[in-house]
Amino acid sequence: MLEKLAKARNLAKSNNAIKRLISERGESNAVSMADDVVNNYRKLTRDQYVAFFTYLFEKLNPDAASVMEAAQNFVAEASARNYIRLQKVSESPRQELFRRLNRASQGTAAVVQMRRDLLQILDKKPELAAVDFDMRHLLSSWFNPGFLKMHQVDWKSPAEVLEKLIQHEAVHAIDGWDDLRRRLQPDRRCFAFFHPQLPSEPLIFVEVALLPEIPAVITPLVDKKAETLDQPSQFKVAVFYSISNCEPGLRGVSMGNFLIKRVAETLQAEFPTLKTFVTLSPIPGFMDWVAGGANLGEGVPAERLKPALKTARDQALAVLKLETQSWSERLSAGWHPDQASEKEKEALLCLASIYLGLASTGRSGNPVAKFHLGNGARLHLINWAGDLSRKGLRQSAGLMVNYLYDLSAVEENHERFSNGEIVYSKAVARLMAK
Repeated sequence: MLEKLAKARNLAKSNNAIKRLISERGESNAVSMADDVVNNYRKLTRDQYVAFFTYLFEKLNPDAASVMEAAQNFVAEASARNYIRLQKVSESPRQELFRRLNRASQGTAAVVQMRRDLLQILDKKPELAAVDFDMRHLLSSWFNPGFLKMHQVDWKSPAEVLEKLIQHEAVHAIDGWDDLRRRLQPDRRCFAFFHPQLPSEPLIFVEVALLPEIPAVITPLVDKKAETLDQPSQFKVAVFYSISNCEPGLRGVSMGNFLIKRVAETLQAEFPTLKTFVTLSPIPGFMDWVAGGANLGEGVPAERLKPALKTARDQALAVLKLETQSWSERLSAGWHPDQASEKEKEALLCLASIYLGLASTGRSGNPVAKFHLGNGARLHLINWAGDLSRKGLRQSAGLMVNYLYDLSAVEENHERFSNGEIVYSKAVARLMAK
C-alpha cells in the first residue's frame, strides 16, 4: 500500500511540474522547472509511463474551438495576421513543453529518453501517436544533420564511444575488442554523427572497407583475422558494409542518408584513387516475402507488372516448392547455397531481383533497399552466397546486394525513386528475365 501511495505521489508531482513549466512563470524560470520535470519523470516506474504520456495527450492538446475559429478566419482572409494566429493556436502545448524541457541540464538527452520509453508502449496505446508525432517533429529539427558533427572513430577514440560501437552494431555483430580493432585498421574506416549536446553518444555510425574491387561476400570484410591492406594505392572501392542507429529514441529521424554522402565526400578527398562507392547489404525479410507468395504489394506502378515478370515469378516459386516444405524446414534439412541446384539458384536470384527492383517502392518493400535507393543509390548487383551465416541463410538464402552510389547521379536517382521508379543495372534486369 505504501509503495502504491508513493508511486501515486510521484506521478502527481510529475503532472504538477509539467503544469508549472508550461505556465507563463515557466517561461522565465524554465531551467529550474525543466530540471524539476526531468527529475520527477526519472522517479516514475516503467508501468507509470502510460499514465504520464496519457496526461500529455489528454491535457495538452490544442483548443479545438480556437483552431476552428482561426481556420475560418484564415479561409475568409489569408492575411499574415490570420496565418500566424492559425499557426499559434493549432500547435499543441506539448511542443512548447518539450522545447522548455530542452533547457534543462541534459534536457536533450531527457527528451530522447522519453521518446524511447514512449515507443515501447505505442503499439498497445496507439492513441499516444499524437504525442509521438510532436516529439518526432521537434527531434527532427534538433537533430537536423546541419547541427550534427561527423567524426571518424578510430582506436584512439574514447573507450565509452568504442564500447557503444560494440553494443549497437546491428548488422554484423562485433565479437569483442580484437574484432573492433580489425574494423578500425588502415584499410577500414568508421564514421559517426554526434550531437553537440550528446558529445560522447554516437547517434548513427557507418563502417567502411577500402578494397581493390567490389566485394560479393561479407566474410572477408568482418573476419578479424583478415590480412590488412596498408597501401592506399590499392584502395579503389569504398564499401559501406554496415550502418547502425545507436539511439532508439531517434527512430524515424533521418540521419543515415546524410552520413553516407558526407563519408563518401570525405573519403574521396582523402583517397583520390577511390572511384567507386558501394554497399554490401543484407536483404532482411526476403525469404519471408518469398514464403508469402512473392506478392508485389501496394504502390508498385501497374505498367511495371508486365506479364513476363509475373510468369518469371510464378515459375521461380514453382521451382522452390515452399508450399510442401517451409524455408526453415529446408534449412534444418541442410540446405546450403553450395549444394543448391542451378534451377534453385536461378529462381532465388530472379525473385530477389523482382523483390528489390520492383517491390521496393511498395509499402511492404525491403527497408534496406528503401534506405539506399531513397538516398540515390542504384541497385547494382545481387550476389549469390554472399552471407553464409545462419542469419543470412534464414533471411535471404545467403544473398547480398551491392547498391552503387554514383555521386554525380544520386540526386537524379533519388528523384526517380521518389516518383516510384527504381534505377537498376543491366545485370539485375537480366536476372528478372530468367
